[in-house]
Amino acid sequence: MQQHATPTWPDGLMRRTMQAKGAFAAVALTLAMVLASALILAVPALAQSRTLKMQSTWPASLTLQDNFRFFADRVDKLTGGALKIEVNAAGQIVPPFEILDATHKKVIDGGHGISYYWTGKSPAATLFSNTPAGVVGMDHMDFMGWLYEGGGLDLWWEFYTKELKLNVIAFPILPASPQALGWFKRPIKSVEDFKGMKCRQTGIVGELYKRMGQQTVNMAGGEIVPSAERGVIDCAEWVGGIEDLRLGLPQVWKYHYTPGMHESASIGELIINKDVWDSLPKQQQEVIRSATTETFFRWWVQWQKQNADAIEEMQTKHGTQILNPPREVLIEFLKTWDAYAKEQSAANPFFKRVFDSQKAYAAKVIPARRFMFPPYSFLANYYFPPVTK
Repeated sequence: MQQHATPTWPDGLMRRTMQAKGAFAAVALTLAMVLASALILAVPALAQSRTLKMQSTWPASLTLQDNFRFFADRVDKLTGGALKIEVNAAGQIVPPFEILDATHKKVIDGGHGISYYWTGKSPAATLFSNTPAGVVGMDHMDFMGWLYEGGGLDLWWEFYTKELKLNVIAFPILPASPQALGWFKRPIKSVEDFKGMKCRQTGIVGELYKRMGQQTVNMAGGEIVPSAERGVIDCAEWVGGIEDLRLGLPQVWKYHYTPGMHESASIGELIINKDVWDSLPKQQQEVIRSATTETFFRWWVQWQKQNADAIEEMQTKHGTQILNPPREVLIEFLKTWDAYAKEQSAANPFFKRVFDSQKAYAAKVIPARRFMFPPYSFLANYYFPPVTK
């Protein structure tokens, strides 16, 4: 049989082929090492997901707590799960009105409430909640403008860190207003009718109504309806709309007056321990800034729809008479607040500094907006004329 010789490769071709294979193997090995390194690094990154433990001053059932939950959800999604907020309701970790001190001491990483709760530490606290009367007539947008365009946020941080010497910073987050004047067992037609009534009020607002002649009583929200049923109080202020409906106030009293000037544009806060804040990466700090602003607007528009539904239910199901307060009652409240603010400005330099800053900003913006913006009632009355009996 004829034998066939085994083919041979030229030496140069063989060398080039082996070199190519070696180079390919080197590249493949390098890619494998890079991929492995990336996977190794990814595991600690996932493991480093951080949770901040926070608590509000609100019961879990309130729509105000929904605001807190919305914020936590946005932080989680905007950071891809790298930063999470543990949302706790009032009392789950500390008593509701201890969240400020608890945040300072890092018992919790932060809290969700409203600054006028801290007027016992300084009357200036009320100014950072835009309460009462929008301080000098500011609505929500004016107050947010003062915070972010008029130096107000810097003053707020200074108030906590230097004036109160607390390791705490804050952001606006909760526009739970405008709020109603309240619920009354009988009609109110004048300031004289207002006087002498025993009414549930809180904080600095309670002090102002007391000066107007009310007998004010401070009590938790859960005590209002039982106290009303027993005749312990003649009237009460809670929130208005959906919150008042859930509390059961339409089942006790039929006269509901709104709006009030005490919380015409009140705004709640998110507080954070400053060491915790400083420890966050800059990107996560920006997420918190953005999430508080988004929560402010997204929750607010949802809340207004809930209030509209609640008002309809109050009237159709419970026979509530929803009335506007007498103008003289509202004016008397504004005068009482102006006198109080003047007293505090004379006695408290920091109060004066903040109050003057707010007045200067409002004096520029409010007249301009009044000139540019049509009155809300003008278009509302044209398209939806008030029902007259």
